[in-house]
Amino acid sequence: MPQADIIPFPLAAPSPDPERSVAQRQIQQMLEHAIDDLPDDFRTVLVARIIEDMSVEETASLLGLRPETVKTRLHRARKLLRDALERQVGPALTDAFPFDGARCARMTEQVLARLGLSA
Repeated sequence: MPQADIIPFPLAAPSPDPERSVAQRQIQQMLEHAIDDLPDDFRTVLVARIIEDMSVEETASLLGLRPETVKTRLHRARKLLRDALERQVGPALTDAFPFDGARCARMTEQVLARLGLSA
């Protein structure tokens, strides 16, 4: 009987990275809370379209809405979601790469030198 070799998926990590797992759980929880906080009309459309992968027509039929209303609510739900996540994550991103003082001056000098604009 022939033997089969199992070929691991190239991007799969051989062992789970604990830091990555924790970060992914935190992001998932943040996203779930932001979705839970959406107004009902927007959350329902978002869940049907994005999570349940329903079409605009299926969602409209399920909720008794016009397709245009489904599209508008999904657009607004995404914006509300982005805004909520930006409020939570935005400050962390601006602190992640601070450019000030000597580091900023050094980087500016290097960019200007590469552009041939250094004094």
